[in-house]
Order: sequence, then C-alpha cells, then structure tokens
Amino acid sequence: MSRKITFLTLFLWLMTVTFPVIAQQKTDTTYTFRFVSQKDMFYVPWNGNDTELARLLECIENSKATIFNGKLPLLVDGYCNSLGGEAENLATAKIRANRVKSELITRAKIKEENFITHNHATEGDFVIVRLTVPAKETAAMDAEAEARRKAEAERLETEKRAEQERLAEEQRKAEEARLAAEKAEAEKTVQQNTLADTPSETKITTDYHLSLRANLLRWATLTPDLGLEWRICPSWGIAVNGSWTSWNWSDKDRRYALWEVAPEIRYYMGEKKAWYLGSMFKAGQFNYKISETGKQGDLMGGGITTGYQLRLNKALTLDFNLGMGYLNADFEKYEVIDGVRVRCGNETKNWCGPINAGVTLVWKLF
Repeated sequence: MSRKITFLTLFLWLMTVTFPVIAQQKTDTTYTFRFVSQKDMFYVPWNGNDTELARLLECIENSKATIFNGKLPLLVDGYCNSLGGEAENLATAKIRANRVKSELITRAKIKEENFITHNHATEGDFVIVRLTVPAKETAAMDAEAEARRKAEAERLETEKRAEQERLAEEQRKAEEARLAAEKAEAEKTVQQNTLADTPSETKITTDYHLSLRANLLRWATLTPDLGLEWRICPSWGIAVNGSWTSWNWSDKDRRYALWEVAPEIRYYMGEKKAWYLGSMFKAGQFNYKISETGKQGDLMGGGITTGYQLRLNKALTLDFNLGMGYLNADFEKYEVIDGVRVRCGNETKNWCGPINAGVTLVWKLF
C-alpha cells in the first residue's frame, strides 16, 4: 500500500514539473500565399490568398505584443522556380516575399525588424509565413501542418503537370500550324511554277481574241468610228480603225465630210498586258467648209501610239490612247458661187504633234 502511495506521489510530482514545460513548447503555424507562375504581383483575392491573409492577421493580432517586443519573429520564405535561371528565380522570390511583408506592414502595422526573410529558387511559386507560437496540442498541430504541407505540395505538383501539359499542347498546335503553312506555301509555289512553265488554255482564250472597237471621242464629234483588233499572241496585236462622216447645213453652204483609215501594230507590256506601244499609219480625205472658203483634199501620215486598257468585265474594255507623229495635208481651196464650187488655190500643210486621241470601247467578240 505504501508503495502505491509513493508511486502516485512521484507521478503527480513529475506531471507538475513536466506540464509547464510541455505547455511552453512551441510549434510553427504556417500560412501559404500563392503566386501566378513567372509573376511577382501579390493577388490577395486569388487562389485562397484572402483566407490565408485573414488567418495570419488574426494570429498576429493575438500575438501582437510578443511580435513587437521581438520575441516572436515572422519567418518569411519566398519561393520561385518558374523562370529560366537561379538568379532570376531568387530575384522574383525576394520581390514576392517583400510584397507579402508590405501587405502585413500596411494592414497589421508590423515593422521590418519583426521579419526574418529567406528566399529560395526551388519547390514552386509561393510565399510561406511562419510564426512559432505556444501550442496546447503540439502533435495535432504538427499533423495538421504536415497534412497542409503535403496537400500544398500535391497541389503545386498538379498545377505544374497541368502547366507542362498545356505548354506541350500549345507547342504541338504551333508545330502543326507551322507544318500546315509550309505545306500550303509549297503547294502554292508548285502551282505557280506549273502555271509559269505550262501554257494555260484559260490564258490562251483570254489573250487571243478578236474584238470590235469604237472610239467614243469620234462619236461625240458626230464622226462614226469602228475598228477591229486581232491579238495574234499575248504581246502583239493588229488593229484597224475607220471613220466616216458627211454633214451639210445652211442650204448646203456649210459642209463637214471626212473618211480615214488607220492601221496599227501594238506591243503589249507588263504582267497584265494592259500598257502598250504601237506604230500607226493614217490615210484619208476631207472636205471642210466652215467659213466662206472650203478645203478639200487628202491627208496621210503616221507615228507612235501609246495607251492603257482598263478591263470593265469579261467582254468590255476601255482603251485610252494617244498618237504622236506627222501628218501631211494636200488640199484645194474653193468658194461656192451660185451653188457652184469655184477653185481658188492649192495649199499643203505639214503637222507634227498629236495626230490621234481616243477613249475607245473594246468589245471582245471571241
């Protein structure tokens, strides 16, 4: 009986001595703040950071006196491993830790000297803040901290795998797009080379044709004008235009009569064969009596022509042309007396300059 009393007394004494020591043991309370990969901005409402910050601020409020007197420092560890090199990761980890500390300094009025900071270029993209505070249930809190650490590690590993899969998928799609573009470009090049090397039936039917021509400027001066052009090949054409008119008024005292024939050889230039240079010959006769003296005679000449053809549709084209060269006019002068033409002299004139101009409507026959 005395032994039991002695053992019980010894046990109670040991518990009295040991309990305060156990009660004063400390454990780490951990708070994790997550950051976007490769970024250093601290997004408080993002990914649970607001909840962690509220818990940390509550813990700081409960231990503020101990923190301010320097007995309970806040241990801040910044992490980054999403950048290219160790130096970049350490620099970003430092910025992240400073952003979390700035948030605590602003909200909880903590000072810089109340922090102990370490930065790491490993493990992930987060900042951990730890406070070593007295714990009533050390084992339970350690188990909770370990479980939270494992959960955080698993979450980070899952995010890392997801990010790697996303990057791999983007690279795969980019490679497929690049290969498709290269294939399309190669097919286009082959098609262009084939079209360049092989005569095209469509091109032949477009460039080799016979067309009807009408100079609208001549028609505007009441001088009907018609012509034909034969494109003997894509670059060469033969055109012939003819004009004829015969008008009189004031009881036949005034007269305007003319006929002309103007054959022309043209050379078409450029990829679209729209611009051309040509050589033209012109011959005809005229009879003008606009005043008291009339002039009747022959004209002949030729020169260089140039122009541009504007395609309106598959069948119609506008031909803007100008001819420069030499004309010779050999004519008689006459007066009309009692309805009879009376000759009053001969004259010859030579002209150098514009000899032809036209805005011609071209209608492709076939």
